[in-house]
Amino acid sequence: MRALPAGVPVAGGAMRAGRRWVRTDRGIAAVLTLVVAGVLVAIGAKPDDVPVNLIFLPLVLGILFLSNRILPLFACLILGALGLAAYLQETYPARNVIAMIVMGGLSLLVLYLSLRRGQTGVGPLRGQSMLVDLRDRILAQGQIPALPDSWLVQSALSSAGGSPFAGDFFVATTSDKGNRIELVVVDVSGKGEAAGTRALQLSGAMGGLMGALPPDRFLPAANDYLLQRAWDEGFATAVHVSIDLATGDYELRSAGHPPALQRHAGSGRWKLLVAEGPVLGIVEDVEYECEKGRLAPGDSLLLYTDGMVEEPRRDIELGIDHMMGAAESLLRHSWTGLADRLVAAVGSPDDDRALLIVHRRP
Repeated sequence: MRALPAGVPVAGGAMRAGRRWVRTDRGIAAVLTLVVAGVLVAIGAKPDDVPVNLIFLPLVLGILFLSNRILPLFACLILGALGLAAYLQETYPARNVIAMIVMGGLSLLVLYLSLRRGQTGVGPLRGQSMLVDLRDRILAQGQIPALPDSWLVQSALSSAGGSPFAGDFFVATTSDKGNRIELVVVDVSGKGEAAGTRALQLSGAMGGLMGALPPDRFLPAANDYLLQRAWDEGFATAVHVSIDLATGDYELRSAGHPPALQRHAGSGRWKLLVAEGPVLGIVEDVEYECEKGRLAPGDSLLLYTDGMVEEPRRDIELGIDHMMGAAESLLRHSWTGLADRLVAAVGSPDDDRALLIVHRRP
Protein backbone atom coordinates (compact mmCIF):
# COMPACT_ATOMS: atom_id res chain seq x y z
CA MET A 1 0.00 0.00 0.00
CA ARG A 2 1.37 3.39 -0.97
CA ALA A 3 2.01 5.76 1.91
CA LEU A 4 0.01 8.96 2.10
CA PRO A 5 1.89 12.21 1.51
CA ALA A 6 3.02 14.08 4.56
CA GLY A 7 0.45 16.45 5.99
CA VAL A 8 -2.59 14.52 4.74
CA PRO A 9 -5.05 13.94 7.63
CA VAL A 10 -6.07 10.35 8.29
CA ALA A 11 -9.11 8.84 9.96
CA GLY A 12 -7.11 7.73 12.99
CA GLY A 13 -6.08 11.30 13.74
CA ALA A 14 -9.69 12.46 13.51
CA MET A 15 -10.80 9.65 15.83
CA ARG A 16 -8.10 10.53 18.36
CA ALA A 17 -9.15 14.19 18.21
CA GLY A 18 -12.75 13.14 18.73
CA ARG A 19 -11.84 11.02 21.74
CA ARG A 20 -9.86 13.92 23.22
CA TRP A 21 -12.89 16.19 22.80
CA VAL A 22 -15.17 13.61 24.48
CA ARG A 23 -12.77 13.37 27.42
CA THR A 24 -12.64 17.17 27.70
CA ASP A 25 -16.42 17.41 27.52
CA ARG A 26 -16.84 14.82 30.25
CA GLY A 27 -14.22 16.56 32.36
CA ILE A 28 -16.08 19.88 32.14
CA ALA A 29 -19.35 18.15 33.03
CA ALA A 30 -17.71 16.46 36.02
CA VAL A 31 -16.32 19.75 37.33
CA LEU A 32 -19.66 21.52 36.94
CA THR A 33 -21.45 18.65 38.66
CA LEU A 34 -19.05 18.95 41.60
CA VAL A 35 -19.79 22.69 41.79
CA VAL A 36 -23.53 21.99 41.88
CA ALA A 37 -22.97 19.35 44.57
CA GLY A 38 -20.92 21.84 46.58
CA VAL A 39 -23.73 24.40 46.40
CA LEU A 40 -26.22 21.78 47.61
CA VAL A 41 -23.96 20.85 50.51
CA ALA A 42 -23.65 24.52 51.45
CA ILE A 43 -27.43 24.95 51.30
CA GLY A 44 -27.89 21.87 53.50
CA ALA A 45 -25.43 23.26 56.05
CA LYS A 46 -26.74 26.85 56.07
CA PRO A 47 -30.07 26.93 54.24
CA ASP A 48 -30.92 30.47 55.29
CA ASP A 49 -27.57 31.98 54.32
CA VAL A 50 -26.72 30.34 50.99
CA PRO A 51 -28.73 31.65 47.98
CA VAL A 52 -30.04 29.17 45.47
CA ASN A 53 -28.93 31.35 42.55
CA LEU A 54 -25.34 30.13 43.07
CA ILE A 55 -26.41 27.29 40.79
CA PHE A 56 -26.77 29.87 38.01
CA LEU A 57 -23.00 29.96 37.37
CA PRO A 58 -22.54 26.26 36.48
CA LEU A 59 -25.72 26.42 34.39
CA VAL A 60 -24.34 29.29 32.30
CA LEU A 61 -20.98 27.55 31.92
CA GLY A 62 -22.76 24.39 30.85
CA ILE A 63 -24.70 26.28 28.17
CA LEU A 64 -21.46 27.71 26.80
CA PHE A 65 -19.15 24.72 26.89
CA LEU A 66 -21.06 21.42 27.06
CA SER A 67 -21.86 19.46 23.93
CA ASN A 68 -25.35 18.68 22.64
CA ARG A 69 -24.99 15.13 23.97
CA ILE A 70 -24.33 16.08 27.59
CA LEU A 71 -26.16 19.41 27.96
CA PRO A 72 -29.70 17.90 28.21
CA LEU A 73 -28.50 15.62 31.01
CA PHE A 74 -26.89 18.57 32.77
CA ALA A 75 -30.10 20.61 32.47
CA CYS A 76 -32.02 17.73 34.10
CA LEU A 77 -29.37 17.66 36.83
CA ILE A 78 -29.96 21.36 37.49
CA LEU A 79 -33.71 20.78 37.75
CA GLY A 80 -33.11 17.96 40.23
CA ALA A 81 -30.69 20.14 42.19
CA LEU A 82 -33.30 22.88 42.48
CA GLY A 83 -35.82 20.40 43.83
CA LEU A 84 -33.31 19.09 46.35
CA ALA A 85 -32.39 22.64 47.37
CA ALA A 86 -36.04 23.38 48.08
CA TYR A 87 -36.23 20.24 50.25
CA LEU A 88 -33.05 21.10 52.16
CA GLN A 89 -34.15 24.59 53.07
CA GLU A 90 -36.05 24.82 56.33
CA THR A 91 -37.39 28.27 55.47
CA TYR A 92 -38.22 29.71 52.09
CA PRO A 93 -37.13 33.33 51.72
CA ALA A 94 -38.97 35.05 48.90
CA ARG A 95 -35.76 35.71 47.02
CA ASN A 96 -34.98 31.98 46.94
CA VAL A 97 -38.47 31.04 45.76
CA ILE A 98 -38.21 33.54 42.91
CA ALA A 99 -34.70 32.32 42.10
CA MET A 100 -35.92 28.71 41.94
CA ILE A 101 -38.74 29.64 39.59
CA VAL A 102 -36.40 31.58 37.30
CA MET A 103 -33.74 28.88 37.37
CA GLY A 104 -36.28 26.15 36.72
CA GLY A 105 -37.69 28.00 33.72
CA LEU A 106 -34.20 28.66 32.42
CA SER A 107 -33.28 24.99 32.80
CA LEU A 108 -36.34 23.93 30.81
CA LEU A 109 -35.42 26.46 28.15
CA VAL A 110 -31.87 25.10 28.04
CA LEU A 111 -33.26 21.57 27.70
CA TYR A 112 -35.44 22.65 24.76
CA LEU A 113 -32.65 24.58 23.03
CA SER A 114 -30.16 21.76 23.47
CA LEU A 115 -32.56 19.41 21.68
CA ARG A 116 -32.88 21.95 18.87
CA ARG A 117 -29.10 22.33 18.71
CA GLY A 118 -28.79 18.58 18.35
CA GLN A 119 -30.46 18.84 14.94
CA THR A 120 -27.52 20.89 13.62
CA GLY A 121 -24.78 19.13 15.55
CA VAL A 122 -23.10 22.33 16.73
CA GLY A 123 -22.98 24.14 20.02
CA PRO A 124 -23.93 27.78 20.49
CA LEU A 125 -20.41 29.20 20.27
CA ARG A 126 -19.55 27.21 17.18
CA GLY A 127 -23.00 27.89 15.75
CA GLN A 128 -22.52 31.65 16.07
CA SER A 129 -19.07 31.46 14.50
CA MET A 130 -20.51 29.44 11.61
CA LEU A 131 -23.19 32.06 11.00
CA VAL A 132 -20.59 34.82 11.04
CA ASP A 133 -18.45 32.80 8.65
CA LEU A 134 -21.38 32.36 6.26
CA ARG A 135 -22.10 36.08 6.34
CA ASP A 136 -18.45 36.90 5.70
CA ARG A 137 -18.39 34.53 2.74
CA ILE A 138 -21.32 36.37 1.17
CA LEU A 139 -19.61 39.72 1.71
CA ALA A 140 -16.34 38.39 0.31
CA GLN A 141 -18.06 37.59 -2.99
CA GLY A 142 -18.83 41.30 -3.36
CA GLN A 143 -15.34 42.64 -2.70
CA ILE A 144 -14.33 44.97 -5.50
CA PRO A 145 -11.20 43.79 -7.33
CA ALA A 146 -8.29 46.13 -7.99
CA LEU A 147 -9.16 48.56 -10.79
CA PRO A 148 -7.30 51.22 -12.78
CA ASP A 149 -7.10 54.64 -11.11
CA SER A 150 -9.64 56.00 -13.59
CA TRP A 151 -12.40 53.84 -12.11
CA LEU A 152 -14.16 53.98 -8.75
CA VAL A 153 -16.64 51.33 -7.56
CA GLN A 154 -18.43 51.57 -4.21
CA SER A 155 -20.95 49.24 -2.60
CA ALA A 156 -23.16 49.38 0.47
CA LEU A 157 -25.53 46.91 2.09
CA SER A 158 -28.08 47.29 4.88
CA SER A 159 -30.22 44.38 6.09
CA ALA A 160 -33.82 44.60 7.25
CA GLY A 161 -34.17 45.30 10.96
CA GLY A 162 -30.43 45.14 11.53
CA SER A 163 -30.28 41.38 10.93
CA PRO A 164 -26.76 40.04 10.26
CA PHE A 165 -28.08 38.38 7.12
CA ALA A 166 -29.70 39.81 4.02
CA GLY A 167 -31.19 38.49 0.83
CA ASP A 168 -29.42 41.23 -1.13
CA PHE A 169 -25.83 40.76 -2.21
CA PHE A 170 -23.21 41.69 -4.81
CA VAL A 171 -20.75 39.67 -6.83
CA ALA A 172 -17.80 41.39 -8.49
CA THR A 173 -15.00 40.00 -10.62
CA THR A 174 -12.80 40.87 -13.57
CA SER A 175 -12.67 39.05 -16.91
CA ASP A 176 -10.87 39.22 -20.25
CA LYS A 177 -7.48 39.27 -18.48
CA GLY A 178 -8.52 42.15 -16.26
CA ASN A 179 -9.79 44.35 -19.10
CA ARG A 180 -13.44 44.09 -18.06
CA ILE A 181 -15.24 44.24 -14.73
CA GLU A 182 -18.34 42.13 -14.15
CA LEU A 183 -20.82 43.27 -11.50
CA VAL A 184 -24.15 41.83 -10.42
CA VAL A 185 -26.61 43.03 -7.77
CA VAL A 186 -29.05 40.37 -6.59
CA ASP A 187 -32.19 40.40 -4.45
CA VAL A 188 -33.17 36.93 -3.20
CA SER A 189 -36.79 36.39 -2.15
CA GLY A 190 -37.43 36.48 1.58
CA LYS A 191 -35.68 38.12 4.50
CA GLY A 192 -33.40 37.27 7.40
CA GLU A 193 -31.56 33.98 7.91
CA ALA A 194 -33.66 32.02 5.40
CA ALA A 195 -32.88 34.50 2.63
CA GLY A 196 -29.27 34.67 3.83
CA THR A 197 -28.67 30.94 3.37
CA ARG A 198 -30.16 31.05 -0.14
CA ALA A 199 -28.07 34.12 -0.88
CA LEU A 200 -24.93 32.23 0.19
CA GLN A 201 -25.60 29.39 -2.25
CA LEU A 202 -26.53 31.71 -5.09
CA SER A 203 -23.60 34.08 -4.55
CA GLY A 204 -21.16 31.17 -4.69
CA ALA A 205 -22.71 29.87 -7.89
CA MET A 206 -22.74 33.31 -9.48
CA GLY A 207 -19.14 33.90 -8.51
CA GLY A 208 -18.16 30.83 -10.51
CA LEU A 209 -20.45 31.51 -13.46
CA MET A 210 -19.74 35.19 -13.98
CA GLY A 211 -16.04 34.91 -14.73
CA ALA A 212 -16.42 31.74 -16.80
CA LEU A 213 -19.26 32.71 -19.16
CA PRO A 214 -19.68 35.50 -21.69
CA PRO A 215 -21.98 38.31 -20.47
CA ASP A 216 -24.96 37.19 -22.57
CA ARG A 217 -24.94 33.70 -21.01
CA PHE A 218 -24.54 34.67 -17.36
CA LEU A 219 -28.17 35.39 -16.39
CA PRO A 220 -29.56 32.37 -18.33
CA ALA A 221 -27.07 30.14 -16.47
CA ALA A 222 -28.05 31.67 -13.11
CA ASN A 223 -31.70 31.10 -14.03
CA ASP A 224 -30.99 27.42 -14.76
CA TYR A 225 -29.18 27.09 -11.44
CA LEU A 226 -32.17 28.41 -9.49
CA LEU A 227 -34.58 26.16 -11.38
CA GLN A 228 -32.48 23.15 -10.45
CA ARG A 229 -32.51 24.09 -6.75
CA ALA A 230 -36.35 24.07 -6.65
CA TRP A 231 -36.47 26.17 -3.46
CA ASP A 232 -39.88 26.93 -1.93
CA GLU A 233 -39.08 30.61 -2.42
CA GLY A 234 -36.82 30.01 -5.36
CA PHE A 235 -36.84 33.26 -7.28
CA ALA A 236 -34.49 36.22 -7.31
CA THR A 237 -34.07 39.45 -9.23
CA ALA A 238 -30.71 40.59 -10.55
CA VAL A 239 -29.04 43.24 -12.66
CA HIS A 240 -25.74 42.43 -14.35
CA VAL A 241 -23.34 44.82 -16.04
CA SER A 242 -20.13 44.09 -17.92
CA ILE A 243 -17.89 47.14 -18.48
CA ASP A 244 -14.88 47.53 -20.76
CA LEU A 245 -12.37 49.38 -18.55
CA ALA A 246 -10.51 50.82 -21.55
CA THR A 247 -13.44 52.33 -23.47
CA GLY A 248 -16.20 52.55 -20.87
CA ASP A 249 -18.57 50.55 -23.09
CA TYR A 250 -20.98 48.40 -21.11
CA GLU A 251 -23.60 45.72 -21.55
CA LEU A 252 -26.40 45.68 -19.00
CA ARG A 253 -29.04 42.99 -18.50
CA SER A 254 -31.80 42.75 -15.92
CA ALA A 255 -33.84 39.86 -14.52
CA GLY A 256 -36.96 41.48 -13.10
CA HIS A 257 -34.84 44.06 -11.30
CA PRO A 258 -35.49 47.81 -10.81
CA PRO A 259 -33.96 49.85 -13.66
CA ALA A 260 -30.34 50.91 -13.37
CA LEU A 261 -29.46 54.60 -13.59
CA GLN A 262 -26.73 56.40 -15.51
CA ARG A 263 -25.66 59.94 -14.68
CA HIS A 264 -24.17 61.92 -17.58
CA ALA A 265 -21.52 64.25 -16.27
CA GLY A 266 -21.92 66.76 -19.11
CA SER A 267 -25.61 67.47 -18.53
CA GLY A 268 -25.94 66.32 -14.92
CA ARG A 269 -29.02 64.33 -15.93
CA TRP A 270 -29.98 60.83 -14.90
CA LYS A 271 -31.15 58.24 -17.42
CA LEU A 272 -33.16 55.09 -16.69
CA LEU A 273 -31.61 51.98 -18.22
CA VAL A 274 -34.56 49.65 -18.79
CA ALA A 275 -33.41 46.18 -19.81
CA GLU A 276 -36.36 43.84 -19.43
CA GLY A 277 -36.23 40.16 -18.54
CA PRO A 278 -38.05 37.67 -16.28
CA VAL A 279 -36.95 37.06 -12.70
CA LEU A 280 -34.53 34.21 -12.05
CA GLY A 281 -35.88 30.79 -11.15
CA ILE A 282 -39.37 30.93 -12.69
CA VAL A 283 -39.26 30.29 -16.45
CA GLU A 284 -37.04 27.94 -18.43
CA ASP A 285 -35.05 28.81 -21.56
CA VAL A 286 -35.22 32.59 -21.24
CA GLU A 287 -33.25 35.33 -22.95
CA TYR A 288 -32.45 38.72 -21.48
CA GLU A 289 -32.49 42.01 -23.33
CA CYS A 290 -29.22 43.89 -23.51
CA GLU A 291 -28.94 47.62 -22.86
CA LYS A 292 -25.69 48.89 -24.35
CA GLY A 293 -24.09 52.20 -23.54
CA ARG A 294 -20.87 53.98 -22.64
CA LEU A 295 -19.61 55.59 -19.48
CA ALA A 296 -17.75 58.70 -20.57
CA PRO A 297 -15.21 60.29 -18.20
CA GLY A 298 -17.20 61.73 -15.26
CA ASP A 299 -20.24 59.47 -15.85
CA SER A 300 -21.66 57.19 -13.19
CA LEU A 301 -23.78 54.07 -13.03
CA LEU A 302 -26.13 53.23 -10.16
CA LEU A 303 -27.33 49.66 -9.47
CA TYR A 304 -29.62 48.99 -6.50
CA THR A 305 -32.29 46.70 -5.04
CA ASP A 306 -35.96 47.51 -4.56
CA GLY A 307 -35.49 48.25 -0.85
CA MET A 308 -33.87 51.52 -1.91
CA VAL A 309 -36.93 52.79 -3.76
CA GLU A 310 -39.97 50.88 -2.50
CA GLU A 311 -41.92 51.93 0.57
CA PRO A 312 -45.51 51.22 1.62
CA ARG A 313 -48.07 53.47 -0.09
CA ARG A 314 -45.51 54.99 -2.46
CA ASP A 315 -45.01 54.31 -6.16
CA ILE A 316 -41.63 52.96 -7.17
CA GLU A 317 -41.24 55.85 -9.66
CA LEU A 318 -41.43 58.33 -6.78
CA GLY A 319 -38.88 56.27 -4.89
CA ILE A 320 -36.48 56.36 -7.84
CA ASP A 321 -36.91 60.13 -8.16
CA HIS A 322 -36.24 60.53 -4.44
CA MET A 323 -33.09 58.40 -4.67
CA MET A 324 -31.78 60.37 -7.67
CA GLY A 325 -32.38 63.64 -5.81
CA ALA A 326 -30.59 62.37 -2.73
CA ALA A 327 -27.67 61.10 -4.82
CA GLU A 328 -27.36 64.44 -6.60
CA SER A 329 -27.35 66.28 -3.29
CA LEU A 330 -24.71 64.00 -1.76
CA LEU A 331 -22.53 64.25 -4.88
CA ARG A 332 -22.04 67.96 -4.29
CA HIS A 333 -20.02 67.21 -1.17
CA SER A 334 -17.72 64.29 -1.89
CA TRP A 335 -17.44 60.86 -3.49
CA THR A 336 -16.01 59.52 -0.25
CA GLY A 337 -18.38 56.94 1.24
CA LEU A 338 -21.13 57.98 -1.17
CA ALA A 339 -22.71 54.50 -1.32
CA ASP A 340 -22.93 54.20 2.46
CA ARG A 341 -24.34 57.71 2.81
CA LEU A 342 -26.94 57.11 0.13
CA VAL A 343 -28.12 53.83 1.65
CA ALA A 344 -28.45 55.57 5.02
CA ALA A 345 -30.42 58.44 3.47
CA VAL A 346 -33.07 56.63 1.41
CA GLY A 347 -35.03 53.40 1.35
CA SER A 348 -37.05 51.45 3.88
CA PRO A 349 -35.34 50.19 7.07
CA ASP A 350 -37.82 47.28 7.03
CA ASP A 351 -36.35 45.90 3.81
CA ASP A 352 -32.90 44.80 2.71
CA ARG A 353 -31.09 47.55 0.79
CA ALA A 354 -28.12 47.21 -1.52
CA LEU A 355 -26.41 49.77 -3.72
CA LEU A 356 -23.53 49.69 -6.19
CA ILE A 357 -22.00 52.83 -7.72
CA VAL A 358 -19.63 52.75 -10.69
CA HIS A 359 -17.87 56.02 -11.52
CA ARG A 360 -15.43 56.75 -14.29
CA ARG A 361 -13.21 59.50 -13.07
CA PRO A 362 -12.73 62.46 -15.47
